[in-house]
Amino acid sequence: MSQGYAIELYFDPALENQVLKAWNVLARRQISTQLIEIESRPHITLFSSPLIEPAKLENIVKSFAGKQEPLPLSFSSIGSLPNEKNVLFLAPTPTLSLLQFHSQLCDALKREGIEIGEEYRPDSWIPHCPVAQEVPKIRMGEAFSVLRDLKLPVTGYAMDIGLVEFSPVRELFSFVLSNTVEA
Repeated sequence: MSQGYAIELYFDPALENQVLKAWNVLARRQISTQLIEIESRPHITLFSSPLIEPAKLENIVKSFAGKQEPLPLSFSSIGSLPNEKNVLFLAPTPTLSLLQFHSQLCDALKREGIEIGEEYRPDSWIPHCPVAQEVPKIRMGEAFSVLRDLKLPVTGYAMDIGLVEFSPVRELFSFVLSNTVEA
């Protein structure tokens, strides 16, 4: 049974490979293999909900993607979320274009009556790209050291937006950011 759904932002192949490199280094050191095991894909989560109607979201996301251009991203720091999942992440520089992109998506969802949970509201959202989760607390320091060895910043573009069901992760649909629809 599904644990939930998430709208995710996906990267160009070169940036995706840089993130996968971090996943693989952490997996080889047996620090965390969780993201690989659940068949995730490098991403930034824009919205998540335990209950949602995927068909309703498909039209919203398709329309939204058609009005957006590929989004420049620069992962410039590493961090951890203060929760029980022990997540380590690469943090994108919170550019105005990234924050506006997220805010516009939230507006599109709200217009269709979809409630945005606290952690995904524009005034509290922490943009991040997970590179490890369920890291044992005693290995957090080692994991940070491994990630510090990455040559940051890592730059590229967000190219696609999609909906996944989890866990394990199963992509339901995705759309290229194409800016083909008149605003």
